[in-house]
Amino acid sequence: MTAVPSDPSIEINALLEDPYPIYRRLRRTAPVLNVPALNRIFLTKAADIRAVKDNPTLFHSGGTETPMERAFQATTLMRKDGDDHLRDRQAMAPAFSPRAIRNHWSDTYAQIADDYLDRLPTSGTVDLFQDLAAPFAARCLANLLGIESATDEQMIRWSQTLIDGAGNFAWAPEPFQATDAAHLEMNALFEHETKRHLVEQGPSALSAMVNAADPIELSQIRANLKIAIGGGINEPRDALCTILFGLLTNPDHVAAIKEDPKWFTEAFEEGVRWVAPIQTSSRRAVEDTEIRSFPIAKDQIVMTIQASAAHDEEVHDNPEVFDLFRPKKTHQSFASGPHFCQGTHVARLMLAQIMLPLLFERFPNMSLPNPDKVPWYGFAFRGPLSLPVRLN
Repeated sequence: MTAVPSDPSIEINALLEDPYPIYRRLRRTAPVLNVPALNRIFLTKAADIRAVKDNPTLFHSGGTETPMERAFQATTLMRKDGDDHLRDRQAMAPAFSPRAIRNHWSDTYAQIADDYLDRLPTSGTVDLFQDLAAPFAARCLANLLGIESATDEQMIRWSQTLIDGAGNFAWAPEPFQATDAAHLEMNALFEHETKRHLVEQGPSALSAMVNAADPIELSQIRANLKIAIGGGINEPRDALCTILFGLLTNPDHVAAIKEDPKWFTEAFEEGVRWVAPIQTSSRRAVEDTEIRSFPIAKDQIVMTIQASAAHDEEVHDNPEVFDLFRPKKTHQSFASGPHFCQGTHVARLMLAQIMLPLLFERFPNMSLPNPDKVPWYGFAFRGPLSLPVRLN
């Protein structure tokens, strides 16, 4: 059996700037590759990535030695398996249920969207990343989690701090110092909000967790809230900006969504396929195995790159093009298997059903004046860093 090939030329900075050319090369020449800079075996083909994620018995989420545990000061449900993972996940499940979405979050999010669109000027150029996408995601998440007293600024800062820490594969000390400071703030606010929810039960995740008949430990309640803050802002924020970029750089796409609202759902799926907001995940082999006839030793960590899976040429034609009319928008951007993203349906509600239709209703002639100057960044998490749009 041939050993897994290695490529020491792949550096973290290159992945942060633009990993897609690297993934394209690897899919063609080395779909199973050891990358010493991250001490990971990269998997870049869609079939391999799904096979690993759909086999939690052989590939565990725990024990993957990522910066996440240090950044979050806990083993979050993202790094648990089996019954431990299920217990933490089910503790928050009532807040994410179809009933809660239908009976509560739909109206709440529509009102938040209206309020935040009212804050935008009626004309001129604004950065929709910082002026709409980020605060809208923050306010929706604060309500969903039951920590409404957190300001948008706090939610956005905590989220980015946790993301920076979880993605700190260089293990630099500064990102972890920032997460340590953020934990003190978050824990104090969680304690305050917990007292309220013990008196006023509601549909939020925190209320569900603290009022459960058999509640999970306080440390895990806090870890659950923090993992939701870490991923629950950047995912809809970056997805919204990515979708808008894709639409506004294609006039025929804009014409289609104005004619038929069904295209908003298609735009959502194509956007998260084109640039996955959460790009990578890690899994640990529980025993000796193999992938594509390459040996994977017990405890070896493989990196399943869902961003690359969505660009797999065996699945899509012209995968690097945003195409609203793509007939099959298959992707793994919300993962698969037991760790399928709990907030998937909430994100679709926020963007495809609420924000995108309202935004184009308010500003049907908005435009992207300088698409070539929109900065993109990130390896574990990726999206535009700003999105200056001209409103009309």
